Amino acid sequence: MVGWFDISKTNKGKFRFELRAGNAEILLTSELYQVKIAAENGIAAVQKHCAKDELYERKQSDRGKFYFILNAGNQKILATSPFYPSAQARDQGIESVKLNGVSDTIKDNT
Repeated sequence: MVGWFDISKTNKGKFRFELRAGNAEILLTSELYQVKIAAENGIAAVQKHCAKDELYERKQSDRGKFYFILNAGNQKILATSPFYPSAQARDQGIESVKLNGVSDTIKDNT
């Protein structure tokens, strides 16, 4: 099953999106946006840039957990991954984003 994007609204009225894999696992979470159209534009940017390996920043937290950031072509952060237990798991997460990030399925939970 192909993944999808979820758009949600916080209790403070801001918007975010998540990219989910076909099994509903969260692959990416965006920043908070003031307006819904900005979240929708963020999704379009992920769809456009997710296949470009050079736009992924592979990171390790101070606590030894691994994660990545997907940037736009202008190096602005599009979304951040959850933490992974190993660099190999993080890299598998990136491959999953490359596969699922092109999805045109958007679930509006606002």
